[in-house]
Amino acid sequence: MKRAVWILAGFALGVATAHARDTAFYDRAFEQTMARYHLPGLAVGVIEDGKVVYLRTGGETVAGSGRKITPRTLFKIASNSKAMTAATLARLVEAGKLAWDDPVVKHLPTFRMHDEWVGRNMTVRDLLIHNSGLPEGAGDLMLWPEPNAFTRADIVAGLSHLKPKYGFRAGYAYDNLLYVVAGEVAAAAGGASYEELVRREVFAPLGLGCRVGEWKREAADDLAQPHMRKDGRNVVLNGDDAMVPAITSAAAGGIRCSLEDMLAWARNWLVPDEKQRQWLPDAQRRALWTAYTPMPISERRRTRDRTHFFAYGLGFRLADVDGEWSVSHTGTLSGMYSMMSLLPDRRSGFVLMINGDGGAARGVLGEVLLKHFTAPQRKLGVAALADEQAREAAAKPAARRLPDTSARVAATPDSMRARLGVWRDAWFGRVSLCAADGGVRFAAEKSPRMTGKVMRVGARELVQWDDAGVDPEAWLDFPYAQSMTMAKVDPDGDFSSDYEDLAFVREGDCAGEGR
Repeated sequence: MKRAVWILAGFALGVATAHARDTAFYDRAFEQTMARYHLPGLAVGVIEDGKVVYLRTGGETVAGSGRKITPRTLFKIASNSKAMTAATLARLVEAGKLAWDDPVVKHLPTFRMHDEWVGRNMTVRDLLIHNSGLPEGAGDLMLWPEPNAFTRADIVAGLSHLKPKYGFRAGYAYDNLLYVVAGEVAAAAGGASYEELVRREVFAPLGLGCRVGEWKREAADDLAQPHMRKDGRNVVLNGDDAMVPAITSAAAGGIRCSLEDMLAWARNWLVPDEKQRQWLPDAQRRALWTAYTPMPISERRRTRDRTHFFAYGLGFRLADVDGEWSVSHTGTLSGMYSMMSLLPDRRSGFVLMINGDGGAARGVLGEVLLKHFTAPQRKLGVAALADEQAREAAAKPAARRLPDTSARVAATPDSMRARLGVWRDAWFGRVSLCAADGGVRFAAEKSPRMTGKVMRVGARELVQWDDAGVDPEAWLDFPYAQSMTMAKVDPDGDFSSDYEDLAFVREGDCAGEGR
């Protein structure tokens, strides 16, 4: 891999000359991560005592294209967008256009939750802190897979049909839909679309080149495309067309930024100058970094990070790591992974972005970079940590919960005659289960990528999606006459595939009767 290290003289982020020892450590971590995980591209920036001391990119925007990733290459930052949404709202709070304790219905009168009392009493702050009582990732099928036809109005309307799993404000369960609602609250209070507001309130005053919303791609556009591993190589997964569309999920995870942008964003929190403090005064900065909802602490986090405290603020995760205060977030979309990790008391931190199947890579590299600050005596390296995790996984008793579906056969129209037809869920809308090409096809009306062939496994049916990027597969169950539910074939599959929240009722036959 050709080395690409960018230390730019006069760079606006305040780049410092790195110590040779530290540069060698970061280089080694970067190179081992690229090689170990066969990444199509990687961008890493490190801040020490307020200065950018390391800036490196490697790989390509599209594998095999020859277009190198640079510090100005735009990546999808996914849920790292949440902090920018929270900052947009904080600007509106500071301007007196809304208050954190405002009921959501003050700004969105049509807002409802399944429990009417919760809908009336949910505040703007509640939208951002994952305490709604909804199941983890509830309603995410209205956001992903993209593209789909669900609008933000559909999300606001659909929330009343999503049943809670916990009590309101009783605990933590990660949520995306309510960040979309938060974007609509900002739009109502700020008098402009979410996209226009975040450009005006965040990108412009901080000098960020981030993008959100629709734009027409130009030949010179520097965009990292998402990839998946297939047959031992990296292939583009749902790459951008000539027109990059506005997406419903923007406030929850739809912003794109470069490494330069993310380092400027990080330094704004670590070492804000006077102009930046005027942009967002200390009172609002404290509000965003205040702990509101306690988060569960894993055994690994307790033992390896010595963490006693873990909570969600407004768009940020807050924790103690090896006795130090940590502020961070991650971003995950199909084929795109990011992380921003800050140690405010040190005025230090790092940013990393990956345009491939990089979940494991992000976890290992993120831990290595963090421990370089908080536990340098461990001398943790990528290769050693990856090997250690592989040994731990091999030593554990088998915990595979994915059932064996290799005996699947195509379902036939005759075997499913009583179940064919058009079905409706209150928030997801219509799907069809109809005969086609001698078999049975599943198709979602508003989510065109959710189409597939129905297969039979023993006494059950599952949907084998046409698009490999739609994951995981889904069981189809029929608990009662005229009733259909779905569930993940892999019970440990991504929570955003919230099939379990669907409850379909049969509307009519496949010829259109009952529509």
